[in-house]
This record gives sequence, structure tokens and C-alpha cells, in this order.
Amino acid sequence: MALLITDECINCDVCEPECPNDAIYMGEAIYEINPGLCTECVGHHAEPQCQVVCPVECIEFNPAWREDQGQLMAKYEHLTQRLEQSNP
Repeated sequence: MALLITDECINCDVCEPECPNDAIYMGEAIYEINPGLCTECVGHHAEPQCQVVCPVECIEFNPAWREDQGQLMAKYEHLTQRLEQSNP
């Protein structure tokens, strides 16, 4: 399951640099997460780093984007392969 930043976001800028997949970006009003890039830090860390650093705890699981651990690991592997191919 990808993560989602709620309207409680205060745009403090701490989550974006913590994302190892560059899934977090500034949207029109608040930060947003690209669910196609979010692996919940699977493959990188034991827990989602954006949730760890968020001072207002506004990052939750996205109910519209359900993935199990196996799917998240497969996404991580795909993203890693794509990055390696673009940076030989």
C-alpha cells in the first residue's frame, strides 16, 4: 500500500528529502506522494521514513492503493533496475 499525505500537512519540507524513491513532491497546496514510486521504504528501511520524520503525523496508508510486502518489494526491485539502467 502506498502512503498518502493528508490535508494536515504543514509543508515543513522534512519528508521530501527522506524518500529514497523520490516519490514525494510539492503539489498545488501540500506535499503529495506518487503511489507508483512509493514502496513504503521497503528495500531501503524497516519503516517508512517520511512517517518517522513527520512532525504532525499526517502521512497515512493510502486505502486506494493496496499492495502487500511482496508487491512492494517487486516495485522496489523494478525501480532499482530502472535506476541502474539509466546510470550505467
